[in-house]
Amino acid sequence: MQPSYPFPQIKYEVPHFFSDVKTAPITWNRVTPKKKFKKPKTGINSWEPADRPRERLLLKGPQALSTAELLAIFIRTGRNKANAVDLAQELLNAANNNLHELGKFSVKKLMKIKGIGVAKAITIAAALELTRRKESSPYRKKDMLNNSLSAANYLRALIKDNSQEVLCILYLNQAGHINEFEIINQGGFTSALADPRVILKKALETDAVSIILCHNHPSGSSQPSKADRDLTARLHAAGRILDIKLLDHIIIGNEDYFSFADSGLLAP
Repeated sequence: MQPSYPFPQIKYEVPHFFSDVKTAPITWNRVTPKKKFKKPKTGINSWEPADRPRERLLLKGPQALSTAELLAIFIRTGRNKANAVDLAQELLNAANNNLHELGKFSVKKLMKIKGIGVAKAITIAAALELTRRKESSPYRKKDMLNNSLSAANYLRALIKDNSQEVLCILYLNQAGHINEFEIINQGGFTSALADPRVILKKALETDAVSIILCHNHPSGSSQPSKADRDLTARLHAAGRILDIKLLDHIIIGNEDYFSFADSGLLAP
C-alpha cells in the first residue's frame, strides 16, 4: 500500500468578529404555481355518449341521424372551434343543403371548406360515388333494360351529378342485360371522340349485340341538338353494317330525359 502524501496539518481559527454575528433563521416562502386555464372542450368526444353520431347509429340505426351527422362520421375530426358535425353542416350549406349538388363537388372544391383536407375530401367523394353506384346496381344483376325508362334511370344514377357533358355507351347482350358500361368522353364531345368505329369495335370485343348511346346536358335541357342528331344517324348506320343495333340515344336533363327511340328518330 502506497503511503499517503504527508500533507501539513493546518488549524484554522475563526476570527473573533464572526462569533458576534447573529444569523437570522432562513425562511422559505412556498410559491404556488399558477393554474393553467383549460379551454372548454368542444369536440364530439366531450358530448354525452348517447349524442355522438357513431354511438347513436349503433343504438338507434342510421335513420335516426341527421344528414350532417351521417356526413360527420366520414369526416371524423373537426378543426379548432368546430367539430366534425359543424364541418359537415358547412359542406351542406355550400351545396344549398342538397346532396345532389354536393355530389357534383370535386375533391378540390370539397377542400375549400376549412378543416377538410385531401384525405377527408377523398373519403367524402368516395362515399358519394358509392351512393351513385348503389342507385344503378339493381339493373346490372337482376333486371334488363327493355325500355327507355329503365335505361334512363340506370344512366341518370351514373352521370347526373357531372357538371360537364359526359358521353357514354351501354353494351348489351341478347337478353338485354348489360355487358359493360363505358364513358367515352367528359367535357363535351366531338366527332373524333365519338367515332362509330371505336364504339363498334368495343361492342365486338364485349360480345354485345346492341348498344345504347347516352349523354347528359349540364344546361338542364334534354332536347337534342343538331350534333346529337348527326351522331345518332352515323352510329345507327354503321351499326347496321355489323349487325349491332343502336337501341336508343338517351339525353339526360335535370328533370327529364329524351329518347330517340321513343320519338321515332331511329329508323328500323
